[in-house]
Amino acid sequence: MIFLTLFLEFFKIGLFSVGGGLATIPFLQDIAGKYDWFDISMLGRMIAIAESTPGPVGINMATYAGFQAGHIYGLLGGIAGGFTATMGIVVPALVTITLISKAYRKFKENPLVENAFYGVRPVVAGMIASSALLLVQQGLLNGAVPEFTGLLQWLSQIWALVDFKAVILFAAVLVCVRRFKLHPIIFIAASGVLGALLSM
Repeated sequence: MIFLTLFLEFFKIGLFSVGGGLATIPFLQDIAGKYDWFDISMLGRMIAIAESTPGPVGINMATYAGFQAGHIYGLLGGIAGGFTATMGIVVPALVTITLISKAYRKFKENPLVENAFYGVRPVVAGMIASSALLLVQQGLLNGAVPEFTGLLQWLSQIWALVDFKAVILFAAVLVCVRRFKLHPIIFIAASGVLGALLSM
């Protein structure tokens, strides 16, 4: 039964997460609240792993989450879970793109289609912004963002949560990316090594 649930949950993500892999993160947050496959803290690690490995981030995250969910049945269950979740997230895109490619030339200049895309763009931007906030919370803060109770008190609470090692690492990598234009894998590898050293 868990495999059917995995497929359906990731099928919904594949169907509605317009905007790429980062747009899947709000859906994964929802899954973390509904099932015990992974929690919010694990989601941050999943994102780091998925961004550091080859392939689209959404598919990598689906494979990881499916493996975690199916692993309660042992290694083979984990592999089956990873495959099931991956198929769940891939099938909607495959079907949708196949159908769109058949009708794209006919409908690409249709005002209704253009207006639909106009409405979708800000929603996608909002979902990606939500994902960015989660990544900031997971990567740069030592805890959840407190509820807003007043500007000064809220800012002091945020300040107390800041992980200054992570902020310095983030700023250094950001400056290096902008200045030296090296391949991203260099920064990913270097950041992994630095993160391991700083956590010792």
